[in-house]
Amino acid sequence: MSYDLIAFFMFASMMLMLMTGQRVFGAIGAVAAASALALWGTGGSDIPFSSAMKLMNWYPLLTLPMFIFMGYVLSESKIADDLYRMFHVWMGPIHGGLAIGTIGLMVLVSAMNGLSVAGMAIGATIALPELLRRGYDKRMVTGVVQAGSSLGILVPPSVVLVLYAMIARQPVGQLWLAGVVPGLIMAMMFIIYIAVRCRLQPELGPVLPKEERQVSLGEKLRLLRAGVLPVVIFASMMVPFVKGWTSLVESSAIGAMAAFVAAILKRRMNRAVFEASVRQTLAISCMFMWIILAALGFGAVFDGLGAVKAIDNLFTEQLGLNPWMILIMMQLSFLLMGTFLDDTAMLVIVAPLYVPLVAALGFDLIWYGVLYTITTQIAYMTPPFGYNLFLMRAMAPPEISLRDIYSSILPFVCVMLVALSLIMAFPQIALWLPEYVYNR
Repeated sequence: MSYDLIAFFMFASMMLMLMTGQRVFGAIGAVAAASALALWGTGGSDIPFSSAMKLMNWYPLLTLPMFIFMGYVLSESKIADDLYRMFHVWMGPIHGGLAIGTIGLMVLVSAMNGLSVAGMAIGATIALPELLRRGYDKRMVTGVVQAGSSLGILVPPSVVLVLYAMIARQPVGQLWLAGVVPGLIMAMMFIIYIAVRCRLQPELGPVLPKEERQVSLGEKLRLLRAGVLPVVIFASMMVPFVKGWTSLVESSAIGAMAAFVAAILKRRMNRAVFEASVRQTLAISCMFMWIILAALGFGAVFDGLGAVKAIDNLFTEQLGLNPWMILIMMQLSFLLMGTFLDDTAMLVIVAPLYVPLVAALGFDLIWYGVLYTITTQIAYMTPPFGYNLFLMRAMAPPEISLRDIYSSILPFVCVMLVALSLIMAFPQIALWLPEYVYNR
């Protein structure tokens, strides 16, 4: 049997196991281990062992539990509630103001957490009920929450970009900096869309009643401190790292400690909050570590087969495709896979094939990491089986149907496609900041 056919059977077996509901790391790891033993006999057992050693020796992996703990402390201590109250008061007097404030909330939550699921949970439980109660159009605000949560894996500290860095062997710091400008541009594009649409159709986003807007300047300034807190936490973590005063791991520890101290100072830290934060941090961290271990094993088998060179030869020599056509086909495959897989699973499945191929085609892997995160988030929200759509359905109130959720996201998907096209056409949007910081 040829190596190309073996590679095809590996992918087919893995997809079949995933369709039966197996855990992502279990399906990928089992196929990798079985293929290694079948190809190289007992010597194949060295592959998972060497992958485990590589994982344990990757020092930046220590950032994962730190950032996840930071996010859960801020979430469980209800600091996000204070943020929404701030946006409620400051943005309420304009049409669509609360929806615009929700996007601002999502940006700050993303800077505190790094997971899109956390943003979705906060938006669905805090912002969505308030928006509906104040007469906002249910389809528009459902799309606002889903689109805003997509910023979680792009704005640093993005946990998904840490995983990409591990698999693609790229610096985490550069990837984070590469995600800053695209993330802010996308957030601004969401805000512009909401503002323009609510200006043209005021009934979609009514202003707050006059009595609720009559808040003293002193109260407004007091509430503004709620927005300063996450900025201070983020700055205490990122500024020393960008300046070169601390390593990435040290900065993550500073961020986790700053969040913990902030919860204590606000008298929100108790045994229940601490226990919930630690339990969830442990669960998420272990899940990611198992997935990375499986991905490294799978990638090692693929490298041994030479499958990447075979695919490169198929596209460039036999089919005669240019590098940009191949890149677009990769992005379309992400959109397709995103209808039934989450972003981590997609990365683990295709990284052994796509990342070396992208490098062989001459593209920048830092830039491609940003393209990957945006494309997978678009796929998350694409009907009929987008992961975020069903997550939203589970969290949304009963009056919001699945049809509402499907129709709500289409305008925001179009906005994200425009943002993706801009970053593909102008790579410096993503690469300018890391080049500026690291080349000084």
